[in-house]
Amino acid sequence: VQLQASGGGLVQAGGSLRLSCVASGRTSSTFPVGWFRQAPGKEREFAAAINWSGNGLYYADSVKGRFTISRDTAKNTVYLQMNSLKPEDTAVYYCAASIAIATMTNSGSADYWGQGTQVTVSS
Repeated sequence: VQLQASGGGLVQAGGSLRLSCVASGRTSSTFPVGWFRQAPGKEREFAAAINWSGNGLYYADSVKGRFTISRDTAKNTVYLQMNSLKPEDTAVYYCAASIAIATMTNSGSADYWGQGTQVTVSS
């Protein structure tokens, strides 16, 4: 499975960004996909995940109510809509995929990783 993330950028606090993750590979459309983030000097943390059917959504408490994850199976793309952004959301955001969604939600890990995209929120 190959994952290509895009959509990062610089935004003011309170603003919005939408990240995209395009998955490719023979079985990529059936894998749960998640987003992780890593701020400078901090460990990588889970942010959100979605199962293959799109009806199972999981969020970290820090983003719940502000971020929305969704997927377009026809385009093999997963989106992360980020609203009400805060300076503490500044991080490199990575999309990832796993055979089991619990690997991402419970273990904070993944079987496949894409490259990161930088999100910077200014105060």
